[in-house]
Amino acid sequence: MPHGMLLVGNWFYVGNTNGVVRYPYRSGQTKIDGKGEKILDLPAGGHYTRNLIADAAGKKIYVAIGSASNIDEDNQWEKDQRRAGIVEMNPDGSGTRIFANGLRNPVGMDWEPETNVLWTVVNERDLLGDDLVPDYLTSVREGTFYGWPFSYFGQNEDPRKKGQRPDLVAKAIKPDYAVGSHVAALGLAFYRGKALPQRYHGGAFIGMHGSWNRSTMVGYKVSFVPFKNGKPAGPMEDILTGFVANEKTFDAYGRPVGVTVAPDGSLLVADDSGGKVWRVSAKR
Repeated sequence: MPHGMLLVGNWFYVGNTNGVVRYPYRSGQTKIDGKGEKILDLPAGGHYTRNLIADAAGKKIYVAIGSASNIDEDNQWEKDQRRAGIVEMNPDGSGTRIFANGLRNPVGMDWEPETNVLWTVVNERDLLGDDLVPDYLTSVREGTFYGWPFSYFGQNEDPRKKGQRPDLVAKAIKPDYAVGSHVAALGLAFYRGKALPQRYHGGAFIGMHGSWNRSTMVGYKVSFVPFKNGKPAGPMEDILTGFVANEKTFDAYGRPVGVTVAPDGSLLVADDSGGKVWRVSAKR
């Protein structure tokens, strides 16, 4: 199942559930007409999104890989620690290594414009109640571990994993910014455009797919986090709402996923449930 897309040089990359495939690409091309080449095998199943991003030089590609389950109930994670992590590779698929892990389901990724540090949004675990565990927005540093499955939001040990890996709990990094429990934060885009008002410049837009197992609906919107000096610098603001159709029956008109900034500075939002791409622009 394809999710991530990336253009690097003369190649178009697709992140499938079970691997990364690349296709020959020409500038201006609007459909794939060449034969694909699988350059990286990935573990299938579980959280199926495999997002992709490249560094500014196009010399390294980063692949976000979700966990196989909620809290690694079958104790399989240590056999393949690429899961619940971000993997770095060369554009031809060689040189693969784990960049960071312990991130239950990282999806959206982008580079913070001021510091050029990689950031991601992460879907955290379920079944600890309506208000645990918060999904989050965080910077991602090389070689770091963020807790999953043994602890959450730093060194808060998951009671279902109590005493299993105190060494990993002790090294777990606390994420930078909580965005709410079960909101299903999937999309991330820092604003580098100029068409929106000044207060949005340099901040982060987050697409929230919405909850599925909470007693009341949360998420189902696009939100914004202001940044200053490379860090979150204020409360979250709702940008695009109206997707909830009926809270009593848990119905929605749509569910935001990916967010990106168009060349004209407007914000584009992919809605996988509604089957639409929404455009958000400033009033003139």
